[in-house]
Amino acid sequence: MSATTSEIRRVEGRGIPVRGDDIDTDRIIPARFLRCVTFAGIGEHAFADDRQQAGGKHPFDRKEFAGASVLVVNANFGCGSSREHAPQSLVGWGVRAVLGESFAEIFFGNCVALGVPCLTLAADDIERIQDALEADPTARIVVDVDDCSVGVGTRKYRGTLADGVRRALASGVWDSLALLLADPAEVDRVASALPYVGWSAVV
Repeated sequence: MSATTSEIRRVEGRGIPVRGDDIDTDRIIPARFLRCVTFAGIGEHAFADDRQQAGGKHPFDRKEFAGASVLVVNANFGCGSSREHAPQSLVGWGVRAVLGESFAEIFFGNCVALGVPCLTLAADDIERIQDALEADPTARIVVDVDDCSVGVGTRKYRGTLADGVRRALASGVWDSLALLLADPAEVDRVASALPYVGWSAVV
């Protein structure tokens, strides 16, 4: 398969730690924000209730973490309901990769569908990374999807990511829309063979 612009092999940026096990999708994006017709603007509501309760001290409200793109969490992140709004809100906030001890399966799949790699690391390593980010919010994180490694400053950590997911991200096949747009003639050929389709994809 030819390369596409949707290849995700590396994510680099500053990190933001959000501590706690079993953070569910209701906390990531409260139910009252699910009535949106599109996902536009949903990022500003990520962790809305947690942020309100924290009185400005939640990581998503702290100025030193503004613009961070690598979210660092603990165990069973994204559990609860299967709402795709949860990863959409994180992406809308600016998250491009997530590091954690473990992820709820549906949340993980929804992230992959958005091109957001979720690498699993040992609990001790996650805590070390969170501590490092608290100590130095300017620290750069390099998430290497190809070899499942995470660099934080001068330290390097080993992560895990299922081979199929890793290949899908690195090759760009996670993005079904990009694949369709890459070969409109093939879309038109398949569509023309279907008795219930009467349009042409080629313009």
